[in-house]
Order: sequence, then C-alpha cells, then structure tokens
Amino acid sequence: MNLVTNTSRLSTEYDSVVGRVFNIQRFSTQDGPGIRTTVFLKGCPLHCAWCHNPEGLSPQTSIAYSPDKCIECGECVAACLNGCHKIGEQSVLSPSHTYERRGCRTCGSCASVCPAGAMELIGRDVSVAEVLAEVLEDKPFYAHSGGGITLSGGEPLAQIDFAVALLKAARKEGLHCCVETSGHATWDRLCQLLPLVDLFLYDYKETDPERHRQYTGKTNEAILKNLHSLHDSGAQIQLNCPVIPGFNDRDDHLAGIAALTESLPRLRAVRLLQYHPLGSDKLKRLGLPLQPGALGKLNNETIERWLRVLRQRGIHALN
Repeated sequence: MNLVTNTSRLSTEYDSVVGRVFNIQRFSTQDGPGIRTTVFLKGCPLHCAWCHNPEGLSPQTSIAYSPDKCIECGECVAACLNGCHKIGEQSVLSPSHTYERRGCRTCGSCASVCPAGAMELIGRDVSVAEVLAEVLEDKPFYAHSGGGITLSGGEPLAQIDFAVALLKAARKEGLHCCVETSGHATWDRLCQLLPLVDLFLYDYKETDPERHRQYTGKTNEAILKNLHSLHDSGAQIQLNCPVIPGFNDRDDHLAGIAALTESLPRLRAVRLLQYHPLGSDKLKRLGLPLQPGALGKLNNETIERWLRVLRQRGIHALN
C-alpha cells in the first residue's frame, strides 16, 4: 500500500482522536532500538528539578521567547490583541522588545507572524492520522534498523486515549512500539498499553522516596508498584536511570538501582542516562524559574564506574 492510500485510510479511521504534542523528532537513535520517530506528548505529573524537556510539563500550550533571535520588527506588537508586546527605545544594554507574559493567552498570534522565529508556540493539537502519516515517511529506515515509533513526553500516560489510539494504529502498520514513561499513573492506564507496547523505557529517578518527592514532586511508591506489576505481567522493560550531578549521583542510589534490578529477573537492560543541562536555556525561553543544583555535565568517570559496578553484579548495563 502506498503512502497516499495509506494516509487516506488512516485519516478516515483516526481523524476524531486528537492529542497535544510539542515535538515529533525523526531519526532518533536514543529512544529505543534502531532508527525511530519519537512523538513528544505534552503534560507530565512530575516536575523533575533537572527536566531537560520543560516545555512538556504543562498540558497547555505555551510561548517560548528567544530575545537573541528578535529583530525588533514589531510584527508581534501589531498581532497581539492583549498588548503583551512592546517595542521601546533601543538600548545597547538590553533589547527594546519586551514581552509581558502575565496578560498572555498563548493564542500564538505573535508566533505566527514572527519572521525570525523569536516567538514560538509550544504545543499543537494533532490527530492520530496526522502523526502517523509523518511517522510512516521513514518506515523503510525502521525496517532496516529494527526501529519504529516511540511515545515520550512529558508523560504519554497523561494522554492515555491518544496514546492508545496512536499505538493501535502504529501496530496495524507493523511498527515496533516503545513508550517512555515515568510510571506515575494508575495501573489501569498501563494495562491498556500492555498489548500495544514492544518495549517500555521505564524511568527510575531516585531510590529514596522522600528525595524522590523533593526532586520530582511525587514519591516513588506508585512508580515502583507499577514497575513490578508490569514486569510480572510479562512486559519487556528497559530501566532508564538518569544520573544527575548534585541530586542522585550517590553510591546508595547506585546500590538501589542494583537491588531493584536483581528483583526483576526478566528486565531487559539498565541504561544510565548521562545528564546534560539542556533544560536551562528552555526554562529561560519559557519564562520559568531556573532550578538550582543540576549545573553541569556529569563526568565520564562516574558513569564508567557505575557501569562496572552493575556489570560485575551480572546486570546488563548500557550507557
């Protein structure tokens, strides 16, 4: 079936199922096996202090402003009905364009007319058919590399109806399906995904429940319970463990990862995710406060030592 015919059929079947995404990243190689297309869904129940995708935290659309791209053309001033943009006298020390977020309704009119891309609307509503049409453009690459589609976020379980419909459609097309999740959701939502997901990329952020609450806003009790339930249900799981300098780069957390892994004998692998401060610039662009603590990239020696410890205990550990 060619792509035109395929897209037409999908459009008829899935037009009514709509979700909100903030990015669709093609040729991704870090979100599951092979070459993949990763669909990032907006909205997350956790608020990790080190989040590198803060644009996915809120389920609502948002505006990102990059002052360094602004050419002070005034198009946003004319387009905004709420007076959130002003062009003042030019100054060597500061840009003349000011953007007042308090009155902003995130309608996106400023972003739609900005010729320099300084204003960007984050989040768009799309149907399953629209997403899958884009995903299927790279289907030959999935076939040759063992890749497919990955749902990430944010948190895919926060938009469960859209996630289920998209995964069902992807499986009908023979795509390998991954879901990256924090596991913080009701068990019935994970149950809906069980028959549709080839590999869960399951985050394990912090061993200590109180530290987990401090760093993410939630304890890890439900997350661990769901992880064991997924494992016992026969799901394929890769444990993703972000290692964050100043937060969880502690030997007792490493011991916790090892102990948890040994309690899950069918776990596919443990992957240590090296922290990169990607979120700091995004926070500034979104007008959100910077988080203290996660200030730099973790040194390679720490990651290599952790890998050695896990491998010496017979754990399939990846970097």
